[in-house]
Amino acid sequence: MMLKLGVPSKGRLMEKTFDWFAGHGVNIRRTGSDREYSGAVEGISGIDLVLLSAGEIPRELAAGRIHLGVTGSDLVQERIADWEARVSALEPMGFGFADLVIAVPRCWVDVDTLDDLDAAAAAFRAAHGHRMRIATKYHRLVREFLRDAGVADYSLVDSQGATEGTVKNLTAEAVADITSTGETLRANHLKILSDGLIHRSQATLFKSRTAPCDDDVRAVLRTLIGRMELGS
Repeated sequence: MMLKLGVPSKGRLMEKTFDWFAGHGVNIRRTGSDREYSGAVEGISGIDLVLLSAGEIPRELAAGRIHLGVTGSDLVQERIADWEARVSALEPMGFGFADLVIAVPRCWVDVDTLDDLDAAAAAFRAAHGHRMRIATKYHRLVREFLRDAGVADYSLVDSQGATEGTVKNLTAEAVADITSTGETLRANHLKILSDGLIHRSQATLFKSRTAPCDDDVRAVLRTLIGRMELGS
């Protein structure tokens, strides 16, 4: 049995992942053309490098089809129910930073906190006869966050792209989205609530708790973690 390591398949996330591993004493590389999703790990035998989109890696970790995977902590917590029982975070990697936040129209001068949002949601429903819509692709994280904050009278609207534009397009009244600088939110006349930080995400090396492991895989995993000196 081979240890399966899933890494992002393209773009800056892939490049930074390769650089991070190299900085920790392990060289991984893509093999073949840009259209071929294959790669190799140099210097350590028994590892199968699997190139996947960052969004696929949480699913493969949870299903136990890969042993290790690099993806955003936001994706793991959003896409894996009871994620701590299915995966463990081995090491934050120091790149891919982004914040999942709640943002509302800048013109809502009296709405700066979650308590304000709760009051505005109740007033909105009373005035319009339906719940305030919050556009997001992070349904699990947003729902849990707002529940813990005591915010009610809202509904989540699925948005898989251009979430910041939903308010301008009148398909939502507020948004919950990932941002690294806040510039796109500001360009769309939105402001982040002062206590509206849901999750601070970064690329993280995760280990599956469900992937099958024999003695060979355990030995390779010990070699890999030892080479990278994780936690030291």
